[in-house]
Amino acid sequence: QVQLVESGGGLVQPGGSLRLSCAASGSIYSPSAMYWYRQAPGKQRELVARIHSGGSTNYADSVKGRFTISRDNAKNTVYLQMNSLKPEDKAVYYCNARRWGTINDYDYWGQGTQVTVSS
Repeated sequence: QVQLVESGGGLVQPGGSLRLSCAASGSIYSPSAMYWYRQAPGKQRELVARIHSGGSTNYADSVKGRFTISRDNAKNTVYLQMNSLKPEDKAVYYCNARRWGTINDYDYWGQGTQVTVSS
């Protein structure tokens, strides 16, 4: 049973930084891409950042220049470095790993980690 285990969330003051990590436990074929989503109270889940197996990245406009997604392919781990955090970044952040175009396709989600930005 594959699980995505997230860590690194917490409470931070505006302007501060946090680094989220998401590691796959259990045997897993290398993902085609890994994602970070977030969901604020009363809002829909939104894509924050995406990194493909080749290393290309995409970001939501709201986090460009402040957040950086990276991955360690050998460890099937993805990170989200969040700088210059704002109160509106408060949300539950979810990790997602997907593999497509093979006979071993999958779509796994983590349990979520809370990020709170408040003074």
